[in-house]
Amino acid sequence: MAEVKVLGSWSSPFTARVEVALKLKGVEYEFIQQDLSNKTPLLLKSNPVHKQIPVLLHNGNPIAESLVILEYIDDTFPGTPILPKHPYERAVARFWAKFFDEKFLPAARKVRYSKGEEQEKAKEEVRELLKVVDNELKKKKFLGGETIGLADIAGNFVALWAGVLAEVMGVELGMTEQKFPHLCRWMEDFLNCNVIKETFPSRDELVAYYSKGFKPAAASASG
Repeated sequence: MAEVKVLGSWSSPFTARVEVALKLKGVEYEFIQQDLSNKTPLLLKSNPVHKQIPVLLHNGNPIAESLVILEYIDDTFPGTPILPKHPYERAVARFWAKFFDEKFLPAARKVRYSKGEEQEKAKEEVRELLKVVDNELKKKKFLGGETIGLADIAGNFVALWAGVLAEVMGVELGMTEQKFPHLCRWMEDFLNCNVIKETFPSRDELVAYYSKGFKPAAASASG
């Protein structure tokens, strides 16, 4: 029996965060696919408060919420650091991680669940947030510096899933190299990292999945 288990979904960016962190640390784990329309007793027992994925099980002890899990992994396992050592740099990394979860993701959800003029306003909000990230990346290879870290892993939705969902919805977010040169360069570098290529599903797989049977409730039921 594996000492480390991940309850998640192959199509979830939040689950992918956890898998990336474990692979960066070289931690072997068992992946247990979850169907959010038919939640397993193990998931409900492991995360009774939110009943969401992902959940990390370490020696039978459950840890929920992807950003919390990332810090737990960094604190628990040796190997490639996910958070920098310096307190200020750690604070900055946490700031950007929260930026993606508390600013960008809600804005992206507004685009998905709105129409007409309301959707146009939501798209403009997303573009303004992308400008903020683009500006931050002017003098950095990654948000974590020279190597990927907490903030980059937290931004995985921007790197892949945002474009996939925009394509499926037929929505144009304008994420072009001309408008966001630093962000697009970061996306390419990030997606070309070996650990990312080993972990993320392909764009075609995600497009096919979301086009066929993507359920709104499942999208919001993870964190």
